[in-house]
Amino acid sequence: MKIRQYVSVLMLALLAGQAWAQGAPLVFAVNEGVTYRVNPGATVERFRDLSEDLGKLLKRPVKIQPVTDYKELAAGLAEQRYDIAYVHPAHHSIRAMSKSGYHLIALTKGFTEYRASFMVRGDSQLKTLADLKGQKIGAPDEDSITSVIMRATLRDVVGPQPLETNYVKLQEAVPFMVEHGMVAAGVTASRSVVKDWQDKGGKVLGTSKPVPIKHLIASNKIPDAQRAQLTAYFAGLDQSADGKKRLEALNVPGFVEFDEAALVGIGKWLGL
Repeated sequence: MKIRQYVSVLMLALLAGQAWAQGAPLVFAVNEGVTYRVNPGATVERFRDLSEDLGKLLKRPVKIQPVTDYKELAAGLAEQRYDIAYVHPAHHSIRAMSKSGYHLIALTKGFTEYRASFMVRGDSQLKTLADLKGQKIGAPDEDSITSVIMRATLRDVVGPQPLETNYVKLQEAVPFMVEHGMVAAGVTASRSVVKDWQDKGGKVLGTSKPVPIKHLIASNKIPDAQRAQLTAYFAGLDQSADGKKRLEALNVPGFVEFDEAALVGIGKWLGL
């Protein structure tokens, strides 16, 4: 009798644990890159209405979790701590899709052709990217998607031996190094930085291939049917007044579907 009671209690505990897990909040990680200097509390507020929409859609509470540190982001994706993730640094989300069981939900409109530009001074004698062989390069954070694209581009042009590179945290700091002769060329993917550089008489030596960034991905713990619902929701946000309000809060024009296999293929070029 005591054994039966023990088994009954154990079964009830297991069932209670399953019920708790089924009702536990889904974790929606958000990383918007290092350039934006976003306050985590502000991120939660900006995504609040969106998270409420997703909670209704998935019939589970959705908790927004800002993740500003790239190492923490990489570890969380590798361990599948995030059910959904909005990831600016594309190499981390592509790696998660190819190695950690994540799937693409959508891309962000306006960020599907992100390119690294190689800036040189107006009086530079360099003519092509191939001329950078043996030169010193300035670039943003070593783990930024801009620098990942830079290294893949230079590998194709000048060979596998990496060039000596001075890394700084923000893209806005790169032109200073070029202007003062600290490096032969500086790399940025910021259109405003490039425009300002050219307006001051600087030149762009060349640009990289385009790479989509700002990916929405979901863990394979989210059923296929619900992932399809997520894709439809995000892709349709720009079709309604409420949806446009959500996009305005996120400061993006919308989301589009994209072929996951093609994105993983781009990751192979990036060397992931």
